[in-house]
Amino acid sequence: MTHPLATRLASLAVMLGLFLAWEAFCRFFAINPFVLPKPSEVVMALITRFPALIPHAAQTMTTTMIGFLLGATVGVFLGVVTGISRVAYQIVSPLLVSLSSIPKVALVPIFVMWFGAGSVPAVLTAFISSVFPAVVNVATGVATTEPELEHFMKALQASRGEILWFVNLPRALPYFFASLKVAVTLAFVGTVISETVASNRGIGNVILLAASNLDVSLVFAALVLLSALGIALYAVAAILEKRFTAWAHRRDGEVFV
Repeated sequence: MTHPLATRLASLAVMLGLFLAWEAFCRFFAINPFVLPKPSEVVMALITRFPALIPHAAQTMTTTMIGFLLGATVGVFLGVVTGISRVAYQIVSPLLVSLSSIPKVALVPIFVMWFGAGSVPAVLTAFISSVFPAVVNVATGVATTEPELEHFMKALQASRGEILWFVNLPRALPYFFASLKVAVTLAFVGTVISETVASNRGIGNVILLAASNLDVSLVFAALVLLSALGIALYAVAAILEKRFTAWAHRRDGEVFV
């Protein structure tokens, strides 16, 4: 069994190795910084511009979290409804699939026409990006509950609501937290897409302005900051998953599904 600390150290070593290889590649081939800046230049840009990036990072984080939480809430509700009712699944599923198939960047201009430029289009884009994974995973968890458990609860004269609360929802928790880890990254993508089109604040807007000014180092610095924020939210979702679904994990970290 691999120790968790050894796994984390190996992951950090791989990332460090990639950055060192990137640095060596740029220096050896004398790559123009306007094409691909060296990691050292990106780190320097991140350090020197960090005070100015903080308000934009806070804006992106706020809009992402609002859209993500709304998407997760609606996704859980629709997932439960579609998981326990085949008719509801047949009615709602085509609509959700069609909305999920639409490129999110195509929806941003519509949101701008409806609500104007600003935070609302970013929140709605994050919401739409994150709701579908929650619906699909929660519905799968509810619908695949072992029939033996439901039969046992019925034998105890449990109501449909009690079966849902004590059996279906706990059984769907591993699926729900798995969807959170996917949805939070998609919410970030949706927010940044909207910020590049219809906002004067946020990391997406920073990337757009930096690219128009040919400040490639700042573009990469903003991308690194976005990656750090995404990893942080993913880690929070993973911690919550471990906290509330420890019963579904084997000792080696595999999940019973």
